[in-house]
Amino acid sequence: MRVAVIGSGITGLAAAYALRDHEVILLERDGRLGGKILTERVDGFLLEAGPDSFLTTKPQAVELSRALGLGEQLIGTTPERTVYVLWRDRLHPLPEGLMLIAPTRVLPLVRSSLFTLREKVRIAADLFLPAAAADGDEPLATFVRRRMGQAALDRIAAPLLAGIYAADADRLSLQATFPQLLEMERRHGSLISGMLAQRRGRAGPGAPSADGRLPLFMTIRDGLDLLVDRLREAAGGVEVRTGAAVAALSREGASYTLHLGAGAALRADAVVCATPAFAAADLLSRLAPEAAALLRQIPYASTATISLGYRREDLPPLVGHGFVVARGEGYRLTACTWTSMKWPARAPEGFGLLRAYVGSAADPEALERSDEEIVALVREELARAMGVSASPVLTRVVRWPCSMPQYLPGHLDRLREISRILSGHPRLVLAGAGYGGIGLPDCIRQGVAAAARISTTG
Repeated sequence: MRVAVIGSGITGLAAAYALRDHEVILLERDGRLGGKILTERVDGFLLEAGPDSFLTTKPQAVELSRALGLGEQLIGTTPERTVYVLWRDRLHPLPEGLMLIAPTRVLPLVRSSLFTLREKVRIAADLFLPAAAADGDEPLATFVRRRMGQAALDRIAAPLLAGIYAADADRLSLQATFPQLLEMERRHGSLISGMLAQRRGRAGPGAPSADGRLPLFMTIRDGLDLLVDRLREAAGGVEVRTGAAVAALSREGASYTLHLGAGAALRADAVVCATPAFAAADLLSRLAPEAAALLRQIPYASTATISLGYRREDLPPLVGHGFVVARGEGYRLTACTWTSMKWPARAPEGFGLLRAYVGSAADPEALERSDEEIVALVREELARAMGVSASPVLTRVVRWPCSMPQYLPGHLDRLREISRILSGHPRLVLAGAGYGGIGLPDCIRQGVAAAARISTTG
């Protein structure tokens, strides 16, 4: 078959790689491949402007890296894994034994400075509260508030979710993001009981993943862009076109026509659309207008990553991997990773590297400032949170407009209806972060699955 893959983020690259025995044309609107994977090397600093790692409990990224000959490049996080929550202008360590949002150890919760005694009692009440009757797709914030109280939502769930999804927890689908929480409530009666049962089967966060050998998070030692480069090399005969924007799709019999700029067109027997949902909506507006209308109901948030390099003596002692910001604290920062403490070889000898984040569904105006204003804001808030007052020796601001899909309540029902509509268009498959998971393993899985669907469709 002649297969067109639209979009060269990790989803599209994985699909093209899996389809490499066919005649594949990979079309990318921009001038480079990789999507949100963007690695920069400056004066001995290694900067990741997009994702910096992947979860190993979902094996697809590790398996692909090994298949591409990058097994020796895989590294885990440094041993000191403490993550802090910024609350009332102080950094409080997350209680040890926390799994997702539920405590599995008593003493760390009792000793934690992150909650008052009343709030600790409210969290522990999860053990005794009855499971709620199923009633549609509950927002994640409603679920957490119901099970563990407002403090657990504001100081654990909401900041962690802001770091993963750049989301407003009050508008996030529980079923589409953390269905295992709902399953634990149904099976065990409470989150804490469910987490304890799960912990008995395997170690907690920061310990080895499901295969018993890997750390929970891993990355590519010399930069995630190596994954992009190796995929491009391993795809062999795949034709790659950058600067090739697709304006629309149409269908003629059993084949599809991709309408490009300046009246150009391209025919294909199959299409993998690995673009954001709003871009897919534009492509399908003539071919499948009902599906396009549903795709436009998947909103996206804009974010920015700000990398700051410092002389080591200008930073306070950093023990851990960074912090997230509790909800309602008045910060524009959502989180800060202490990159050179989290990963080896991210800064030259005698220097440290921080990576801050601004922008989310709850703060859509954050990116309206200039780069200089964003850096000044971040420096001011880092001084307040960490006492970092010195001038950085390096700054980089990378903006990601409309980059983070928001899985609103009803997301899975919406996807099922889109799939039903597109079932009338065989060998046309949507894949990517807008649909079934936003992490690198999720996107790789979707790209490979899209290739399999096309290869097995008659």
